[in-house]
Amino acid sequence: MKILRVDMGERSIAFEEEPESYQKWWGRGLIAKILTEEMDPTAEPLGPNNIFIVTRGPLAGTGFSSSGRVSVGGKSPLTGGIKEANAGGNVGEFLARLAIKAIVVKGQAPFGFAGVLVVDEENARIEEAPELKGVGIYQTADLLRQRFGDSALVLNGPAADFKMNVSAVMCTDREGVPGRAAGRGGLGAVMASKGLKAIVLRPVNKKVPLADEEAFVKARSELNKYILENPMTSKVFSTQGTASMVNTMYHLGGLPTRNFSHGQFEKADNIRGTTLHQVITQRGGAGTTGHPCMAGCLVRCSNIFPDPDGKEIVRALEYETLVMMGSNLGIGDVDAIARFNRACNDLGVDTIETGAAIAVAMDAGLWKFGDVTAVEEALEHIRAGDILGRVLGAGAEITGKVLGWHRVPTVKGQALAAYDPRAVKGMGVTYATSPMGADHTAGHTVAFKVDHHSPEGQVDVSRISQVKRAAYDVLDLCSFLFSATAEHTDKIMELVNSATGSKFGPEDFEKLGRECLLMERDFNARAGIVSAHDRLPEFLYRERLQPYNLVFDVPREELNKLFSRL
Repeated sequence: MKILRVDMGERSIAFEEEPESYQKWWGRGLIAKILTEEMDPTAEPLGPNNIFIVTRGPLAGTGFSSSGRVSVGGKSPLTGGIKEANAGGNVGEFLARLAIKAIVVKGQAPFGFAGVLVVDEENARIEEAPELKGVGIYQTADLLRQRFGDSALVLNGPAADFKMNVSAVMCTDREGVPGRAAGRGGLGAVMASKGLKAIVLRPVNKKVPLADEEAFVKARSELNKYILENPMTSKVFSTQGTASMVNTMYHLGGLPTRNFSHGQFEKADNIRGTTLHQVITQRGGAGTTGHPCMAGCLVRCSNIFPDPDGKEIVRALEYETLVMMGSNLGIGDVDAIARFNRACNDLGVDTIETGAAIAVAMDAGLWKFGDVTAVEEALEHIRAGDILGRVLGAGAEITGKVLGWHRVPTVKGQALAAYDPRAVKGMGVTYATSPMGADHTAGHTVAFKVDHHSPEGQVDVSRISQVKRAAYDVLDLCSFLFSATAEHTDKIMELVNSATGSKFGPEDFEKLGRECLLMERDFNARAGIVSAHDRLPEFLYRERLQPYNLVFDVPREELNKLFSRL
């Protein structure tokens, strides 16, 4: 399996066979392995010694549902620690067809350089593209298609040109639309800091080889059966998408509203999954639910949201955006949120971090909650890169510091996602302790059968979820398979073995997750992030969340024990 190594400072490119010690690692795990072994964790996140990585899972391109996600990684300018973010779309499949396991980018081009890394079946090269500086994501994708033809694209946008911490890495979906965000941690700024505006993966008309096709087909059929029989993966996600979570969080009293000041939103009906499905269906045209972002996906959680005339606004309008750019800003207008989402995609920014930063500014009195025009103005400030735009683009924590505001929902510099940890306390444990910072995907606990309002057992629930979710991220399997396949991870390992010829046992699934977490913890410790940083913001411990009068009350000594029990 090939690793493509790029040095932007030396302008050098080389393919190499992966080292033996890297062979069992993919996705998030390979990022952790490379960063812990090849860079100084104290390196400046936007400096030449950080490493930017694009990698995939072992099942990409094989036709197994939801297996083509792509992971990007590096040291985060938001958290100061290790960071992996992943996205759907066609990039993972294209990497697999090119027989590339990872692209590892080191060094730094001269200031102002904008380069495109073009990779095809025969070679790779760097081409200058100064015309892409300051250009939005959608136009960038169009320009690259005109220049290179249909390709899978990895992009950063105007916010990354300013090295903003909210910058995402944007990827194309199966139709080539650049709407899939590896959003968290500011990795778009890391990519841009190298002098790299885009990676263009040219198509290859080759099947991904399977080590044992008969065994693969058998294992895939069994796993497909679990996916098609599970209510979430067979029906709910394909009709309501991730917006189905709005109803769940509303009833738990954990739907972030007006900068995490309340757990229920009076206009929640406007942003529920059932409402979203109804609006999309009634408008028709380009609008659709059940849209697969990658080839072969059975879950089909994505959607294309249209305007009243049926013209596409954005794909996909998801739960975290509906909340962080909606209820958490006091806005219940789904059309406005869709416009915000498209603008964020075009800027190449994380809707979670951006929404959190704007909410802090509203809470501090800069704008009023519910002001749609204010949000549109805020996004234009980010696009312009003026002083206010750079403050917001630095993320929620910096925004709070500049405005002198104390109600700032961040952990390790990164904004909490769309789940109030006072109402879903297992998520609060994950936010506090994950090496990824306040990242919901690192240890989602809402589906666990526990009393989410009680502190009892939440550390154990978070630990279980963090280990399993890390394993899914190592394999770059979509986390929405979790409800259908979490009890059948032995079959997942059989599938990986039959695809790659590896010799994993059923116990190795969770072992991959544990070892990945320990590598990440080691990197962070050497970067100066210690257990004292595993804490939620102070206001969550003392401000009671209505309507259920909740605070975050999982004992701090329990948080300190989470990783000692791995």
